[in-house]
Amino acid sequence: MRVLLLKEPRDGEAGPDPYIQELAARGHEATMIPVLSFKFVSLNNLSDKLFQPDKHGGLIFTSPRAVEAVKMCVEAEGRGEEWRLIKDKWNAKSVYVVGKATGDLVRQLGLRPLGEDSGTADVLSRLIIQRENAFLFPLFFPCGSIKREVLPTALRDNGVPLETLTVYQTAEHPDLRESLTSYFTQKGTPASIAFFSPSGVKFCLETVRELSSERLTRIKFAAIGPTTADAMAAEGLCVSCSADKPSATGLAAAIAKVLL
Repeated sequence: MRVLLLKEPRDGEAGPDPYIQELAARGHEATMIPVLSFKFVSLNNLSDKLFQPDKHGGLIFTSPRAVEAVKMCVEAEGRGEEWRLIKDKWNAKSVYVVGKATGDLVRQLGLRPLGEDSGTADVLSRLIIQRENAFLFPLFFPCGSIKREVLPTALRDNGVPLETLTVYQTAEHPDLRESLTSYFTQKGTPASIAFFSPSGVKFCLETVRELSSERLTRIKFAAIGPTTADAMAAEGLCVSCSADKPSATGLAAAIAKVLL
């Protein structure tokens, strides 16, 4: 059966997307349509903070894009040798992440991630609150322009100091509507549509409703995790399944089960 993945391609990684692979292994034809576009900002400020780890108690990453911004700072300024020394200072602290994809990118920077199995910012915040009991310096949180306030609010309410910096801006992909229209015209209505973020729901849903028309109720809608599922439900969608973990294997297994 046909599955439409409304997600971003993996930047800088060769080979097929793992979500497409996992669904193909289960006998489903998956197509990926990019939903979001990104613009990196404040990289000079980010660089200043990255190379002064003594001023922070640790790092928090909740998206791969924030890690990519760090990588750009390290590579663009030719500070790789300096980073090899600085990363050890960060590793002596705590480097918190949400999700395996983010954790893998953090490892590529030579950092040791904590909490990647947490799955959501809400769960990660509870882990941080349990671990952080010496509040000498704030945790540093590079993030996007569209972020939920669950984690910052939870940390501040529990006395964990936090410094945030917006390092990328999120917008709708300029080709989104055209790509969706082309897909529905050529392939028809998919058996399942998977969303990967609340922003994806926001930018795609109106067009999906328009293109699927009366066939909307036949689509099995899938979510990468509970935050995205909540956003879908808030828009009146019936969420058929959610991944037990935010991974290609977890989502493919959930979709395959509801498409039996």
